[in-house]
Amino acid sequence: MPLDFNQLRELLAAIAQTDITELSLKSTDFELTVRKGMHSMPPIDSSVGKIGSVSDAGVITPSPVAATLPSPPTPLPEVVPRDPVPSAPAPSPTVDPKWEEVKSPMVGTFYRSPAPDEPPYVDVGDRISIGQTVCIIEAMKLMNEIEAEVSGQVMEILVKNGEPVEYGQPLMRINPG
Repeated sequence: MPLDFNQLRELLAAIAQTDITELSLKSTDFELTVRKGMHSMPPIDSSVGKIGSVSDAGVITPSPVAATLPSPPTPLPEVVPRDPVPSAPAPSPTVDPKWEEVKSPMVGTFYRSPAPDEPPYVDVGDRISIGQTVCIIEAMKLMNEIEAEVSGQVMEILVKNGEPVEYGQPLMRINPG
């Protein structure tokens, strides 16, 4: 019975999605054993022939073999890069009703500085004026400078550097004056 390479690959992918730890397939032409959870391959008996030859059509013609295939590698944990700019302090428990919010005019990614190695546009406590750039929102690979619409003092920065933001989401609070 010819064994299609794509079918074998699909079988291995399906096994990887289950709790099955070992599977053996035997026929008159070949023998295939798959074991999951092994960290290294056991030595293969030198008296056993090669698995088979692959034709140009991707069909494996099996030879009499006892093959052990390693389990697929376990996925690595996701690595989250450190924030190069210090994150904003936690918002204060009381919000003065006269404070104005700088809101995101679009969906994108919030950045406090023009480049990773440059200082932030504003920090908590800074005085700002109308038209001053206070942050950047990256949307579709375009860097959009966000300007203050009110003069005053930056009281809170509500979003961390590199964090995704939604349309209308408050980015910072300004005490006008």
